[in-house]
Amino acid sequence: MRIAIIGAGPSGLYCAIALARRGHDMLVDREPGPPPHGLWRRGGVMQLHHAHTFRGPVVGALRAEMPDVLDDLAMRRAGIVYDGDGRAIALLCRRATFDAVLRQRAERTAGVSIRTGYAAHTQAGLRIDGSSVAADLVIDATGRSGRLTGRTSRPGAVVDCGAVYVTRQYRLRGPGLPPTNSPIGLSLSLDGYVAIAFIHDDRTFSVTLIHDGSDPLLRQLRHEAVFEPVIAAIAQLGEWTAPGRSDPITPVLAGGRLYNGYRGQLDDAGRPVVPGVISVGDAVCTTTPLAGRGVTLALWQARELVRGIDGKDLSRIDIEDLAGNFDAWCRAAIKPWFVDQVHADRHRLRRWAGHDVDLSEPLPSDLIAASAEVDRRVGALIGPYLRMDAGPHVLAAAEPLARAVFATGWRPALPDGPSRDELAALCQSVSARTA
Repeated sequence: MRIAIIGAGPSGLYCAIALARRGHDMLVDREPGPPPHGLWRRGGVMQLHHAHTFRGPVVGALRAEMPDVLDDLAMRRAGIVYDGDGRAIALLCRRATFDAVLRQRAERTAGVSIRTGYAAHTQAGLRIDGSSVAADLVIDATGRSGRLTGRTSRPGAVVDCGAVYVTRQYRLRGPGLPPTNSPIGLSLSLDGYVAIAFIHDDRTFSVTLIHDGSDPLLRQLRHEAVFEPVIAAIAQLGEWTAPGRSDPITPVLAGGRLYNGYRGQLDDAGRPVVPGVISVGDAVCTTTPLAGRGVTLALWQARELVRGIDGKDLSRIDIEDLAGNFDAWCRAAIKPWFVDQVHADRHRLRRWAGHDVDLSEPLPSDLIAASAEVDRRVGALIGPYLRMDAGPHVLAAAEPLARAVFATGWRPALPDGPSRDELAALCQSVSARTA
């Protein structure tokens, strides 16, 4: 049985390596891979050079199936952060480094045949740039665009997460780190926007500003002459990019609106939407990068799909049953994270627009987590959720405690830094001076 995996992002490459090592014939179709020099630009992967957080379960998924990839990442000076109990809580790595290492490992894996071109699904398998390729099972790992099947909609929902990004990557000079407030860097939830600096591999880091896109003045941030002085105005963040402290290694990169999305495998009759095709990774679920869960959810899916195939006689496997079982697992294990993120984003947008915490509805996860500053019981209850060791259901026990905290009138203190309106005015001022 030939399995064709279309899309060489994290979920597609993970499936390819894991299944090839089980003796299955693999075909991964995507673009040519990273260039020998210069910035890797991948069509449809806007987020490649934006800030990324690889959660602890990413380390677990790699360790379970392909520990040699972790060795390869260590050679690229990616780091793993552990908690006091020895659990991995983060992999410090650029997304471009992560994808390049996975791809290089796939290229060295017997049974993985990488073809470059554009694929279309047919009843007999695939057509790649006009040539027919037989495939008994097609794994759609083409990402949020779902370009393989060309479907404009699938069962589920797509919700704008209400976030616009602008990012630049840098490399630190000398030893030590600028100010941090977490093991992965610095994250500041300011008045109407978020400012972050995330540590990556080989002493690189990314600085990102995230806002709701409603103020046109903030669009000026995509220009280097505006971005740099605005970052310097956020004192803690400016220490990361101060002259002599670090050097920029990418242009300023703008990211358009992103979406929380969940799309199932089955139609209303419970049959596969496209017979012979099983979707995985972002083709099933996307969540706003604000929470840093994307690659974790993708690799969870890839690992579960590999388990569903593992040990079976693929000459007799019922692909429709495989798709149904995988869809049921995704609804139970993956979809709750989508629902959780939609709820959190909706409340975040209200607060960014100047509204107070809404106590008429269940509190979103970020506010529940914030209340642990006042009630330590909250932190103990939601620790597994924050580590992604348990799903959003664990928030239910902590939500009444958090609600009691907010009912007293307590609100998280804002760190020092300009408000969104002040940031916009600074963008206007700097832009006028440099015009």
